[in-house]
Amino acid sequence: MDKFESLRAFVQVVESGGFAAAARQMDLSRSAVNKLVMHLEDDLKVQLLHRTTRKVTPTATGIAFYDRCVAILADLKEAELAVSQMQQEPKGRLRINAPMSFGTLHLAPALTDFLLQYPDLQIELTLSDRFIDPIEEGFDVTLRIAQPPEAASLIVHKLVVAHRVVCAAPSYFEKYGIPTTPTDLKDHSCLHYGHFATSNQWTLTSADGHHTVTVQGVLCSNNGEVLREAALKGLGIALLPTFLVGGDLQQGTLRQVLMDYPPRQISAYVMYPVNRHLSTKVQLLTEFLKARLGDRPYWDDAV
Repeated sequence: MDKFESLRAFVQVVESGGFAAAARQMDLSRSAVNKLVMHLEDDLKVQLLHRTTRKVTPTATGIAFYDRCVAILADLKEAELAVSQMQQEPKGRLRINAPMSFGTLHLAPALTDFLLQYPDLQIELTLSDRFIDPIEEGFDVTLRIAQPPEAASLIVHKLVVAHRVVCAAPSYFEKYGIPTTPTDLKDHSCLHYGHFATSNQWTLTSADGHHTVTVQGVLCSNNGEVLREAALKGLGIALLPTFLVGGDLQQGTLRQVLMDYPPRQISAYVMYPVNRHLSTKVQLLTEFLKARLGDRPYWDDAV
């Protein structure tokens, strides 16, 4: 029995969470996938998977072996690509997941230019602000604007710093005054991201350290464009990334405050499973986005 096929079956079962899902991914029968994994366990004389009627999970040994398998299969893929020289002509489908606002405003125009450069590619773009598991949901590339996860099964590249600012409409400040310290925000209507109960703390920094403030307001949302629209209407102060509000700051429809207390930095990251790290399509897209955004992204020119 092919050892590499057994390794592929084991990796696919772990990533899919079960034999049936792995069989669909590999276009094999469930029994065939089970035999491949059992052959691997017999050969190694260890149990790699816990099997129940409801789910399949790796044992402690299986988790460690999974990481090694992923690296081995990635090296094999590199050798195959080198022989076939497929990297010269990237083809096929590329599944991408990205945040909603960044995706519509900045990733979408970038991807259209990318497709013009590589016309044999097909891109499937899914936009969602939900934090997803790239491996479980089968994405080749995931973009996130947050702290990247620490996972041995993912490769993470920083693309660019996503600067954020505290801002509101001039009409709001005319009516309610301008905060001069982070503590002043407690007396203002603040439009914040996420949920009222869990995401209403803003952390700003200064020479004397971090300042964490619990804010309150009339609106919270899991989408930055919603908060931007509310800020433009004078409903409150928002903490938003410049890729959303750079143009508003330049035009004066939003005004930045608390410049001496910048928010903690976050960055845009591209992530992909280890077993995609030798994919020509993934590498080309990563380098394209790095070049497109640069050290100082174009949207910050407006700030």
